[in-house]
Amino acid sequence: MSVELLGFNIDNYSFDEAVIKAKSLIDGDKVAQVITINPEMFQCAETDTNFANIIKEAEMVIPDGVGVKIALKLTGKSAERIPGVDFAKRLLKEAALSNIPVAIIGSKEEIVTKAVENLQREISGLNIVYYHNGYFDNDDEIYGELKKRSPKLILIALGSPRQEKFIYEAKNRLNPALMIGIGGSLDVWSGSVKRAPKIFQTLGLEWLYRTVTQPSRFKRIFPALPLFLIKVLNYKDRI
Repeated sequence: MSVELLGFNIDNYSFDEAVIKAKSLIDGDKVAQVITINPEMFQCAETDTNFANIIKEAEMVIPDGVGVKIALKLTGKSAERIPGVDFAKRLLKEAALSNIPVAIIGSKEEIVTKAVENLQREISGLNIVYYHNGYFDNDDEIYGELKKRSPKLILIALGSPRQEKFIYEAKNRLNPALMIGIGGSLDVWSGSVKRAPKIFQTLGLEWLYRTVTQPSRFKRIFPALPLFLIKVLNYKDRI
């Protein structure tokens, strides 16, 4: 089941249902893509046709940003917000239980290395067969390593839309796997960025906490979020 927003279909799963769906994609016979969509991605898709098509062709699109949840409410629809960082962590735990090989790519060398160390310490049995920082010019080299090591769960933290485009290109180049763009998750897992207190997470205000503690994010959120919501209201009036 899915809901439509600004011409894009968003899967309407509970957190556990999304995990079950993702596990079925891991066991599938192709490279599948999960997009954890937020308002900035909608903004990017408006001017980037290729990116828009990637979202439309993804095997799974889940609402990450609280702005998407608000936008759906404005149009009389609803979907459970599924934070990408929590979703990816849960899949890592599921992978460990089934000895599913994992690859992680993105961020600075010291960040991804520390994140891998922390994850392996936290999640018993986690089988990370490959990891690499996000500072590379030769995508073919990375694809080659992934092809050789055949991970079944691949997490990509290159920032959007680069990570989604990297995953889309991988669809015709890699062995069957589930690939997810995870944005800034490695910063959290490495400990370099502290997550908001639980109360902020529960209320869907993690974005506010991060903006207050990281003022550089202000320009990224404003005026992008208000403009996104205005666009949603205008779109609703046209349909």
